[in-house]
Amino acid sequence: MPYYPPVGFHFRVEFQGIPGLKAQDAFFQEVSGLTRELDTETVKSGGENRFAYTLPVRGRYPNLVLKRGVFLDTGILQWVDDAILHFDIRPVTVVVSLLNEQRQPLQSYQCINAWPQKWSVADFNAMESRIFVETLELSYHFFNVLKS
Repeated sequence: MPYYPPVGFHFRVEFQGIPGLKAQDAFFQEVSGLTRELDTETVKSGGENRFAYTLPVRGRYPNLVLKRGVFLDTGILQWVDDAILHFDIRPVTVVVSLLNEQRQPLQSYQCINAWPQKWSVADFNAMESRIFVETLELSYHFFNVLKS
């Protein structure tokens, strides 16, 4: 029997289609950007000056943002380097799964045709003692919600 409400800190990230990934490639401390929005267009009607029509145009999916402590040598970093440095862009499927206490998926989000758009590292700051974090932003076409 599933418990309610599930906790947001127990999740898994999987990259499907990147050869040579290591176990640590799936360790992230934060995932954001799983959002669906409708783009709209404003249309003014001739002869009707009291208002304008707002019409839906298409769905929009902001970037998927993944954060983690820096790993120095990973398959994901090679995939990012290939895309950004060599313009060798190989879209993959990224699955983010919310897990239960047995590490089984309660619900998963399947991001289709994801590719690295931005990679950055945290600022260096001698006044703070925190983990050095890298951020990976992925552009993707859309996501599907997969229920277990």
